[in-house]
Amino acid sequence: MSDSLAAEALRIAREAAARPGRRAVLGLTGAPGAGKSTLARHLVARVNDHLGAGSAGYLPMDGFHLSNAQLDRLGRRDRKGAPDTFDAHGYVALVRRLLAEADHPVYVPDYDRRLHEPVAARHVVDPHTVLVVTEGNYLASDDEPWRRLRGLFAQLWYVEADDRVREERLRLRQLSGGASDEAAREWVERSDRPNGELVKRFRDNCTRVVHPAVLGPGALGPS
Repeated sequence: MSDSLAAEALRIAREAAARPGRRAVLGLTGAPGAGKSTLARHLVARVNDHLGAGSAGYLPMDGFHLSNAQLDRLGRRDRKGAPDTFDAHGYVALVRRLLAEADHPVYVPDYDRRLHEPVAARHVVDPHTVLVVTEGNYLASDDEPWRRLRGLFAQLWYVEADDRVREERLRLRQLSGGASDEAAREWVERSDRPNGELVKRFRDNCTRVVHPAVLGPGALGPS
């Protein structure tokens, strides 16, 4: 399955490359722990293997997490990862920039799970980049401003994984970030699980549902 997904991403990239000065954005969404970022990086790597370094770029929605200082101000740190804990308008604006501005580098933020904070300009989309693969929980949401994204994507794929597999990945993610086992389980139940149930509501808004073979039960991609 992953080879066919890479082939489809390559097709989208080649179609964009045939239009000078244009690029395409491929969106990946799904519940937390489904493996979105692992698949996104896999697709970027495969396109770059075929079309050359920098032909594909990566945009993680997690780079638009609000900082812990802002979450503390809003009283929302215990629900980090919920839709209102992201700079959603900023994310939508950057997707639009990537489609409109192909004559200069565009710098892209990421989320650092060791710092537990967003980090500016960790990634760059170069002028010759023809495909940007972006991933995040709420890309298929019907709520504002998320719903504005669907008209910007060449395609939007829903990455699906078994709930038990997802939640074990999420527990291990919390452990790797320094949480105790008790705290890790509590976080999954209090935050990741309800966020995942919300994301599932928008599954039918996606172009297709994918179950990529590149993601085994032990995959620990951060999304």
